[in-house]
Amino acid sequence: MSEFRFQPARFIPYRDVEAIDRVLKIPMEKLTEHPNSDFRIEILPAAEIEFRWITDMFWRIKHAADAGEELTLILPQPYPGYRKLARLINQWRVDCRRLHTFNMDEYADEEGNIAPEDWPQSFGYALRRHLYSQIDPDLRPPADQMIGLTNKNLADYGKMIADRGGADVCYCGPGWTGHLAFIEPDAPEFAAASLEEWKTFGPRICTLSPFTIAQNSLHAAFGASGNLCAVPPKAATIGPAEVIGARHRIDMHAITVGGSPVAWQRVASRLVLHGPVTPQVPESILQTLRTDVWVSEAIAADIVNDPEGGY
Repeated sequence: MSEFRFQPARFIPYRDVEAIDRVLKIPMEKLTEHPNSDFRIEILPAAEIEFRWITDMFWRIKHAADAGEELTLILPQPYPGYRKLARLINQWRVDCRRLHTFNMDEYADEEGNIAPEDWPQSFGYALRRHLYSQIDPDLRPPADQMIGLTNKNLADYGKMIADRGGADVCYCGPGWTGHLAFIEPDAPEFAAASLEEWKTFGPRICTLSPFTIAQNSLHAAFGASGNLCAVPPKAATIGPAEVIGARHRIDMHAITVGGSPVAWQRVASRLVLHGPVTPQVPESILQTLRTDVWVSEAIAADIVNDPEGGY
């Protein structure tokens, strides 16, 4: 058989093929092993991951309510499953007046204007629709405690989280580029001279990677049909500083296409979990932090090339 060598396309953000080849060869049974004992990786059925996420949030909210303590969460959007969390809150009559949530990101236009909360594809709209409005009125936190990024608060967003002592938990999962929130590896707004400098960056507007636009064009909010022009070109996002400043992180890897074994996330996850810690794979910073990682069986499965397979 002939050997055919080539360089990856120059628009690919992370192009270290030796590192990629190394992590792709990690078998499923070795994926949970990591030198940082605080970086705890588990492989679970996909349905178990959603169950754990919902119950983890509910437990933390109820525990804080019972103890009379404040709770601050950084939440990803959009996620209709928050309705399940709201149902548990309503069923158990949990008082959420001490709950504070911050969306981790939001879309923006080409000029950096952040999408308004009443735009149906915005993450602020998703938060209100799937969580806030589903909690019984007498149990809801004040509306100004469920916070999304806006043109008005962007400059102060990092301080707003820091003033609460940082988030108690940041929930997250990697994008196709290995992005964390919308912290993109190829965004000029996150260019840094060193990893240490990059770790200090806070919220800002950034340019979305073409891969993120492609990924999000498959989301249900945009018709699940690959309409690249439907996805805004920029976003507002928290920075590495807010993720690092959280007391704990829960990272979830469970995205496949329509329940099939097809997933761009299988390579991104391996780079995040076992590749070099680098701004070129933003979520890799979690390897250095106290983090619980939940990986679905489909994402953890061994990667095997199949020349007989079809498109």
